[in-house]
Amino acid sequence: MPSTITPETNGATLHQKSGVKGWRENLDADDHAVLALRNLVFDLCLQNGGGHGGSAIGMAAIGVALWKYVMRYNPSNPDWFDRDRFVLSNGHTSMFLYALNHLTGFENWTMDELKGYGSAKTNGYKTICHSHPEIEIPGVEVTTGPLGQGVANAVGLAIASKNLAARYNRPEFDIVQSRIYCMVGDGCLMEGVALEAISLAGSLQLDNLVIIYDNNAVTCDGPLDWINGEDANAKMRASGWHVIDVTEGSYDVQAVVSALRLSSTVKGQPIFINVRTVIGLGTQVAGTAKAHHGVFDKESVAESKRLAGQDPSVTHTIPEASLAFFRERKTHGESINASWDSLISKYNDAHPDVAQSLDRARKGDSGTEWLEILNQIDSSQFKGTATRDANGALIEKIWKIHPALCGGGADLVTSNKVSYTADDVFHPSVSYAGRFVRYGIREHAMASISNGIAAYNPGTFLPITATFLIFYLYAAPGVRMGAISELPVIHFATHDSFAEGQNGPTHQAVEVDSLYRAMPNLTYIRPCDAEEVIGAWILALSKKTGPSMLSLGRDPVGPVPSTSRSGVAKGAYVVKDVPNAKLTLTSCGTNLHYAVAAAESLTAEGIATRVVSAPCFEQFDKQDKSYRDSVYPRDGTPIVSVEEYIATTWARYVTASIGMTTFGYSASNPSNYERFGLDTKGIVTKVKKYLEELGDENARIAGWRQL
Repeated sequence: MPSTITPETNGATLHQKSGVKGWRENLDADDHAVLALRNLVFDLCLQNGGGHGGSAIGMAAIGVALWKYVMRYNPSNPDWFDRDRFVLSNGHTSMFLYALNHLTGFENWTMDELKGYGSAKTNGYKTICHSHPEIEIPGVEVTTGPLGQGVANAVGLAIASKNLAARYNRPEFDIVQSRIYCMVGDGCLMEGVALEAISLAGSLQLDNLVIIYDNNAVTCDGPLDWINGEDANAKMRASGWHVIDVTEGSYDVQAVVSALRLSSTVKGQPIFINVRTVIGLGTQVAGTAKAHHGVFDKESVAESKRLAGQDPSVTHTIPEASLAFFRERKTHGESINASWDSLISKYNDAHPDVAQSLDRARKGDSGTEWLEILNQIDSSQFKGTATRDANGALIEKIWKIHPALCGGGADLVTSNKVSYTADDVFHPSVSYAGRFVRYGIREHAMASISNGIAAYNPGTFLPITATFLIFYLYAAPGVRMGAISELPVIHFATHDSFAEGQNGPTHQAVEVDSLYRAMPNLTYIRPCDAEEVIGAWILALSKKTGPSMLSLGRDPVGPVPSTSRSGVAKGAYVVKDVPNAKLTLTSCGTNLHYAVAAAESLTAEGIATRVVSAPCFEQFDKQDKSYRDSVYPRDGTPIVSVEEYIATTWARYVTASIGMTTFGYSASNPSNYERFGLDTKGIVTKVKKYLEELGDENARIAGWRQL
């Protein structure tokens, strides 16, 4: 049964005051703080004609409970390492977070910044008050907005905190105590990514994680019971969570405080606090979908301000007593931060070796040994080896010496060739000090949880994920959020070609590369052999401002001359040159060796053909024009791409493409390449037909075509 916190059990009875339902007969400091927060939110909604203020109004008492009484944070040092982390998964109600950051004294969250919320932002005007929280702003832990993502991020943050505590805490030195608080709405709890993450968190027994459910029974389109009649508490208990009920969360701050303090005593389970609130409380649209977004009636706003002792005609002003009530947290935060700094000083003396390791982790210093190891590897030992196998060997080597690497796969690591040892598993039955996470068949949550791990502290963790390329479609929203947030995560996407064979079109990712090659700030790399896999690792491990994806094949690699790990950093480079070339073939990954064989055949027939390996379009686009033109000449000679994908992204470089125009087929690897004309014979046949049709015409002027 869930624990239940009511106004009566909390010892504070709510009455009615001046005809305003819900308030005590005599308002106390908590009540005035709630009103100050609500009235500021009202002003933010009205200032530019809208915003998602309804939930922020309903959650005000929760906000006071968290920011005033429970969370450990320092407004003067938003990046304090051991702060509690707050995630606003229902990110559309961002003004809730912004207003609290201002009230508690975060220096960047000025009233002038708050006045920018909902503004048109014309004539170069900028503000940190975006419509959804964005991670680059101090006082915001993760970027949220797509519902459910924040829940998975919070699970990642909780994993990071648990792992650090297990590795670095010592008797009398609880260096890492940070708890993770995640605010959610009805929508978050319906999203699949949240349910995946909730399930995993229960399995991992993350008792440093608290989800606070703003249960207002209203969605954007109407009453919640139109679309969802589930027993949320029963679902959470079934997922291994401890449930606490708060029956009155709209007014009673101390009821919420009691629930939050009770949550800190729970061991072996994450905590779900179900708080009943009213969306748009105190307005004419309270409790309805109309309160979800938009402006509120001025009469209700005026009444709220009068109740707080404020002049209804005055906006963006906080009563002095309420501001002092909140700003005390700034002094408190500086105090607990200073106490932690003192503890760290003593820790350095008592445990110098482990303290030094923690210091490097805090600074994101992973050393350079990994680069030295990669540079020493002779890729010829992997001759003919599938790129997923070469990649697996590299993971095993680098994992041992790169302290930030962590993560795992979505129940396919054997096929992905990601190895680990049983004693390195992150799980309560083993140890929270382990770095390998068994995500289960939860691809979407895996990517989004990895973002949370990476967001805990820049550079402390470098998460990896692994599954088949096709299943990164399931993970795509999480990968995208990582790219937006500039969070370094390395995704290993194996089985990226027709080598999936009999598994058929459901597993043959003919179009998935187009998504990831088009995604800003994602470094998509498709190496053709072990030498290029090494180059891909160097590139991915060096990237500090966003995710990378290594697209890897399961089939043995055919011969490709002159591959280069340094060439990967250039994105594309010539692997086979010939004098007086009449044609360039370009490819990458699994298909490149077919292009090389086709070039040899065409050259033997008198069509001098050069070959370009193009493992990373993003890197190629960063090169100067003279280099790009040396790789793909602009003199009108034909340039043909060859790849077992839809050719969408090749058209900016080439004059024609041999690729897929349909989904794949359930058949063996060789028969699929033959069926779709992507083997050596098929490439030669299509190229010769293209050259015959082209005649003496300038290939660039003729325009791109599908072969």
